[in-house]
Amino acid sequence: MIHHELLERMHSRVDAWDATGDRRAIFLACYALMTRNMLEGVEAGRFDDNAWVHTLVHQFAEYYFIALEGYDCGAGWLPEVWRQAHNLTRTPNVPPLVHLLLGINAHINCDLTLVLDDLLRGVWDDLTPLLRESRRNDYLMVNTIIGETIDVVQDTVLERYSPAMNIIDVAFGSLDEWVTARLIRNWRRDVWDRAMVLVQTHDTQMREALRHQADLQALQRMRLVVTGGALGARSFGFSQRWLRRLGLMADTKDD
Repeated sequence: MIHHELLERMHSRVDAWDATGDRRAIFLACYALMTRNMLEGVEAGRFDDNAWVHTLVHQFAEYYFIALEGYDCGAGWLPEVWRQAHNLTRTPNVPPLVHLLLGINAHINCDLTLVLDDLLRGVWDDLTPLLRESRRNDYLMVNTIIGETIDVVQDTVLERYSPAMNIIDVAFGSLDEWVTARLIRNWRRDVWDRAMVLVQTHDTQMREALRHQADLQALQRMRLVVTGGALGARSFGFSQRWLRRLGLMADTKDD
């Protein structure tokens, strides 16, 4: 079992939340499992550049904790999608699966876009085509590792918070299908494309608008689950391109 300070930080927060019935523990417990698998992948040498992925994992987690501190303290950096996701953990009768999906949505569609921009913006122009492809390959390898975690997430985390999780609501279908076939494939591809636009945008004002747009786009996805009924739930993991075609996601430039 991997021993790591980041995992201890996550588990400590989960234990504290479990003791008080704070349902923010649901997402973080799942995220801790995925982070452990990522760190084990780094130690096993599964990436082209394991040091780069190690940095990615830590900066990604830091975005989560900074937003959490902003929420708890009422000050600091806090995307609206995280504010609303945390608020919903205080609402009775929201299924654990919804808490998990909203956390994944905020962390991938908002935070991950910004983390990739942070890591690649200053070096992208100087990377060779081979190194650029290596960065993308490492990013995509994360998809595989997250997929390997899903069964454990369902068996050891979600069922702990909801014993009926072995029968997932019909609006969502199989958790494996949702996370591996839809969320990972569609969202992470969307995120990479958005991050590449950000990385290659040098105008400061435009960059700030694009970074804010990541929050708005994640917020639109969140609303599909929260207010969109069965159609919204089934469409939640679609790519942006298809959501716009279906009229379920607006162009955030007008938001």
